[in-house]
Amino acid sequence: MAFPLDINQLFPERVTLLDQTLVAENRKSTERPDLLAHIVTVIDELGRASAKAQQLTTPITSASKLQSQRHQLYLLKDGDSNRGHGIVVGFLKVGYKKLFLLDRQGVHIEAEPLCVLDFYIAENFQRHGYGSELFDFMLQHKNLEPALMAYDRPSPKFLSFLAKNYWLTHSVPQVNNFVVFEGFFLNRTVAQLRKVPLKKPDGEIKPYSVMEREVVNQEQRALSWPFPPPHSPQQSVSSQSSNSLSGGSSPSRVPLQVSSASAVVGNRDDSPQSPLIERCRARRTSCCHLP
Repeated sequence: MAFPLDINQLFPERVTLLDQTLVAENRKSTERPDLLAHIVTVIDELGRASAKAQQLTTPITSASKLQSQRHQLYLLKDGDSNRGHGIVVGFLKVGYKKLFLLDRQGVHIEAEPLCVLDFYIAENFQRHGYGSELFDFMLQHKNLEPALMAYDRPSPKFLSFLAKNYWLTHSVPQVNNFVVFEGFFLNRTVAQLRKVPLKKPDGEIKPYSVMEREVVNQEQRALSWPFPPPHSPQQSVSSQSSNSLSGGSSPSRVPLQVSSASAVVGNRDDSPQSPLIERCRARRTSCCHLP
């Protein structure tokens, strides 16, 4: 793509790497506001051209998005064209993303691979080896194999490019927009691939609270029915009922005679009563003696 700008001045290398600063690595010390504005123009125009080629409604690459995200953009130029001012051939945008993927066995895997997010070569420069040159530069810079990457919504033309140049033909079906190939799940460490734990079922029994554990411990300390412990006399029904906190656990089925006061306070006759309970008792007594 030709611009009314000096591309060689903006991008000194044949392949220039841009990050959030939008400035080439070897030009950061001499950053100029006018050059930065021209770089913004070039990136935005490339993003619109890529969106049009992929039939997207909005560009997925722009200078503002590159500034707000931790992605990298490799820009390829032809410095000899346009009467020595250079032209832009295309670009490749990559970045790391946390993904939930399915392996061949259908197991959910959590990974954070390097992803190809946007890839565009100008139409009049396609099928001339520029795409493989740019892609190979990125692979060498990242020291990475193409099978170990993920590809965000690749077009049919891009899939054909990967199959022709890197023999990536067998993809593993996913439920998201990313495409990974069979070699993605091989030769990776545990830190790179982590199985996602299954979701806990609804209504799962929660651990005992402190009070519930105390109740269980008291029940376990009670005599095991129907046999008393060895060398100990059979306890009475009333003593069994006082030692157990669970209702209906008496084996003799003898009806228990419990006073109303003991039923309210729960076998605490020997402990001091609260003023509220004393007042309630006095009120019930006075009501019973009314003429």
